[in-house]
Amino acid sequence: MSTVANAAAERMAGSAANPGSPAAAGRAPPSARDEALVAEGRRVLALEAKAVGALAGRLDERFARAVDLVFACRGRVVASGIGKSGLIARKVAATLTSTGTPAVFLHPVDGLHGDLGIVGADDMMILVSKSGSTRELEGLLAFAERHDVPVVALVGDPGSPLGRRAAAALDCGVRAEACPLELAPTSSSTAALAMGDALAMALLRRRGFERGDFARIHPAGSLGRRLTLRVRDVMESDGYPAVPPHCSAREIIEPLARMRGTVPVIGRDRSVLGVVTAGDLTRFMQRTEDFLDVPVSEFMTRAPRIASPEDPGAAAVRRMEEHGIMALPVVSEGALVGIVHLHDLLRSGAA
Repeated sequence: MSTVANAAAERMAGSAANPGSPAAAGRAPPSARDEALVAEGRRVLALEAKAVGALAGRLDERFARAVDLVFACRGRVVASGIGKSGLIARKVAATLTSTGTPAVFLHPVDGLHGDLGIVGADDMMILVSKSGSTRELEGLLAFAERHDVPVVALVGDPGSPLGRRAAAALDCGVRAEACPLELAPTSSSTAALAMGDALAMALLRRRGFERGDFARIHPAGSLGRRLTLRVRDVMESDGYPAVPPHCSAREIIEPLARMRGTVPVIGRDRSVLGVVTAGDLTRFMQRTEDFLDVPVSEFMTRAPRIASPEDPGAAAVRRMEEHGIMALPVVSEGALVGIVHLHDLLRSGAA
């Protein structure tokens, strides 16, 4: 028998002898190498979480000053940085733009070779740098000073040239990088990213930015669909049955099957008096022997939950999930105009 076959046989024998072992369960026990890698991942996450947590205690009036500067900007926010800081600056610009503050990213090298022409008199800059003495940002900073363009700095050293010359310097410094060689930006870039998010969210609050504003500039994709979808877009408004209160249990069986288990009960003015669900009928049948000729008014759910055609689809989904129901009558100006089903809303991306 080959060496490989012998090893396999020994593993099988060990598994049989110890059926509770990891090998017997179909997985190998963790090796020392695996445990070391997991420990390293945990170390990095703990260090970066600590770095971000430390930022909160250092926020002061400079943060409020930065929010005020961006809020007062009548043009665009031009974000810039080099290397990993440039990637963070791109993210800051993207987050600002998506939350109501027009922003663009400018590569500092491109800026110094002609692209600074995009910076207008009504614009401002956000410059990101770990050291605060990045040579490539010096030209942008000098340009900003010559043209009275306000600068907010996300900087690892507020006492650096960038930190001292910025109108508002946000301290993103960290005690140590998560990189064991202290070379790759890790904790520092995470801290700058978190500070950019804090700035953007404070601005969102300051602007009074609402869900409707977010939906207006995010019309596509599942997020935009969830924010813009209304009950009227999904409800059944033609051909659905609605019965009067004197309709019998016998007569409600077929509409219930056709309407997926929920039928509105209406008055002469089409006001909703109640609903009959498959559950209502089942419970009534269980406690009543001669139920077929009993009117639905005897067992319908009175004062049911309803929806308006203009309600957000997501709100209708929440209402149904909170109360354990599968459909809502849709009412406009006191009259029934349709019915909306949970499954249709979910298929349409309302949640």
